[in-house]
Amino acid sequence: MMILLAINWASVGIKIAQLILSLSILVILHEFGHYITAKWFKCRVEKFYLFFDPWFSLVKKKIGKTVYGIGWLPLGGYVKIAGMVDESLDKNQLKQPPQPWEFRSKPAWQRLIIMLGGVTVNILLAFIIYAMILFVWGETKLPIKNAKDGIWCVDSLAFELGLQNGDKIIAVNDEPIQYFEDINIKLMVGNTITIERNGKERTFNLPKDLIGKIVERGKKSLIVALRIPVLVDEVPKNSIAYKAGLRAEDHIVGVNGQSIQYFDQLRDTIQQHKGGTITLRVERGGNTLTMITPISLEGTIGFVPRMPNTAILEKMGIYTFEHKEYGFFSSFPAGVRKSGEKLSAYVDQFKKILTPSTGAYKGVGGFKSMGSVFPDQWDWEVFWNITAFFSIVLAFMNLLPIPALDGGHVLFTLYEMIVRRKPSEKFLEYAQYVGMAILLSLLLYANGNDWFGWNK
Repeated sequence: MMILLAINWASVGIKIAQLILSLSILVILHEFGHYITAKWFKCRVEKFYLFFDPWFSLVKKKIGKTVYGIGWLPLGGYVKIAGMVDESLDKNQLKQPPQPWEFRSKPAWQRLIIMLGGVTVNILLAFIIYAMILFVWGETKLPIKNAKDGIWCVDSLAFELGLQNGDKIIAVNDEPIQYFEDINIKLMVGNTITIERNGKERTFNLPKDLIGKIVERGKKSLIVALRIPVLVDEVPKNSIAYKAGLRAEDHIVGVNGQSIQYFDQLRDTIQQHKGGTITLRVERGGNTLTMITPISLEGTIGFVPRMPNTAILEKMGIYTFEHKEYGFFSSFPAGVRKSGEKLSAYVDQFKKILTPSTGAYKGVGGFKSMGSVFPDQWDWEVFWNITAFFSIVLAFMNLLPIPALDGGHVLFTLYEMIVRRKPSEKFLEYAQYVGMAILLSLLLYANGNDWFGWNK
């Protein structure tokens, strides 16, 4: 038990380390976008911080007119630009006459560029990361036509939707599905689904609160998956399967005299014979074995299946994946395309959050949810994919027209440019208070939802 706990804590530590590194990269570069544009227009930048520093800093050093540091409160970061109404709420400075180096003394178009600097860097960062991922690792997808034996319903929710193992998903919202990897995300924001079952097409409605149902069941996004062969990864020595003769690296190819190819076929047979026995046909080292295996009353025999990667699935002849390599220059337009696809998918999900009847608000999470998306082993391809997506999310969220966010400042600046009149500093100060209260409430809700809400 102590070894198991150590492994679990190691996994948690790896997730936390990846989350901190990812957010640190995004925060530093986002704030650098504000910093470099402020410097460009000769604004004085008084502070540049990773994380917040109420009362004290972990590290700080003044270089020129700017204090660079790391705060102790890991909720983001900031640059303090002289003469700007921001989260520092420095009233004393604003009471003084405007100085040439201050933000408030600059033309509206320059202030607009400074406020858009962080979002711009996040967008550029996302498509550069995606471009380099495609350049280094390429892109592997499964064309939907190559999933010739249909889907695997990995949760009972899929059956409640009307799906069955082996269904071929053709379209969502009457839009054809091109790649298997797109299915789950499209299901979550879709209204109708078209499938092929036993050679016949049928279309039925998806529940409006599908995302809420997924969250309530403790799931994040997986409704259906690829059907996989029955490869044995682990067999505990005290399990029914071990006593029956099953071992790691076995390949189960038959049950009760019938050939099977997929794990869901074995699971369905096991569920039909709870408390009884089944006969397994197993391939091991070039030999074929037969073993009679009891089944528990709960419907298990006690082994851990192996989740094969794309190389194994192709080697076994089950699927033919589409793998595309990108040259250095061709990777950049592909990175832009992928960034656009990810942004579009996120906007669709965000719309669901704003519609209470969908139940999507139940899935809003904080740092715990963000950390959970990282793998428990360090994988640079996965890390950079998640970081690129977080960069898109950060850009989008910062553009929301909420005071205290970049989008709020942009909104007030655009108002000034249109009506030729700047909002009063007192108004901006109160708006900042309101915005900070909104953000604090959202922060408390999201992180509270992680621990006490629907997705706990």
